[in-house]
Amino acid sequence: MESIREIYKIGHGPSSSHTMGPAKAAKRFFDSMPEAVRFRVFLYGSLAATGKGHLTDVAIQEIFSNKSIEICWEPETFLPKHPNALKFEAFNETMELIKSWTVYSVGGGAIIDDLSELETRNVYTLSKLEDILNWCHENGKQLWEFVEDHEGPGIWDYLAEVWRVMDAAIARGLKKEGTLPGGLMLPRKSSSFNLKAQNFSGPFKKRSKLFAYALAVSEENASGGLVVTAPTCGACGVLPAVLKHYQKVYDADLQQIYKALATAGLIGSLVKHNASISGAEVGCQGEVGTACAMASAAANQMMGGTINQIEYAAEMGIEHHLGLTCDPVAGLVQIPCIERNAFAAERALAHNTYALMSDGRHRISFDQVVETMYKTGKNLSNDYKETSKAGLALFTALPKC
Repeated sequence: MESIREIYKIGHGPSSSHTMGPAKAAKRFFDSMPEAVRFRVFLYGSLAATGKGHLTDVAIQEIFSNKSIEICWEPETFLPKHPNALKFEAFNETMELIKSWTVYSVGGGAIIDDLSELETRNVYTLSKLEDILNWCHENGKQLWEFVEDHEGPGIWDYLAEVWRVMDAAIARGLKKEGTLPGGLMLPRKSSSFNLKAQNFSGPFKKRSKLFAYALAVSEENASGGLVVTAPTCGACGVLPAVLKHYQKVYDADLQQIYKALATAGLIGSLVKHNASISGAEVGCQGEVGTACAMASAAANQMMGGTINQIEYAAEMGIEHHLGLTCDPVAGLVQIPCIERNAFAAERALAHNTYALMSDGRHRISFDQVVETMYKTGKNLSNDYKETSKAGLALFTALPKC
């Protein structure tokens, strides 16, 4: 299993799979072909279906800014390996094809090709949470210590930077007003939510603030701001909101936040390794569901939960998002994506409380629910997996000019 650094990637929104991944692939191909004078890129499946709204073409064109490039859209063509596929072609001065490369953007900004299954090397020898829990029990350690043992002490500097970017996204988002780009004319809400929260007290104020934090990051993502995938751009508001909540309400210090990030990253990596975090492959259950599982685990750890209670909280994060479709209106990471981040953050707090009230024992394990999520996603119609062909996207149109 890969490093948790692959779950936490710092970059600009609005989509890790539709902008960050394709841009990375484009740069790799462009740098490998300095002699080419013209390029052509085919976008397949989900990349083509929602590529305009996700700014896929813009991200690619920025890489090839000084070269001639043609982008071909093939939304009805799904390659077997992954629905987020693209093919690059390079031509010489006589317009002869000199190289082609098919690549897949598999979620969270990661890319693979027909010869690879992982973008980086494996760091962890264990890839099931049950086995990791057994390791922790045998060695008397916590989940974050399991991460440190395998990643090395350098992981803490990386997680410190991750939190710095997350926290900055919250701060920026809370101050900004106006409408989000893309044509839906969706107004930013985080600033007004935050202001209204000042008029309340007690649980209502805390919950209002939580919503404001999640909206702030998600709106920054929707506008192309700097965010951290957790595990994706589309679900990047859930975990920061929960961490900020515990920092403000329970005075959690930075070391607690970094340890919670380590545990949450482990949960996200397990889902990515054993199932998928790609909305185009398994629907939004793989994105917001995984983000909720990560945030639920982080919250439980910050409240002193045992490793079994943490596992239970994470399991609920996936279980109660099973079957969640990915049907973005107009292909934008706005409706229903932004609100889903806010409500997943609220669910994470509920999962934490529920798990803390238990002794950590339950019938369906985290590993089982991850497998179930993957099978459920594979059984979903492609219309409900980031193609904007069904659900909310079908019945909600862009406003007339």
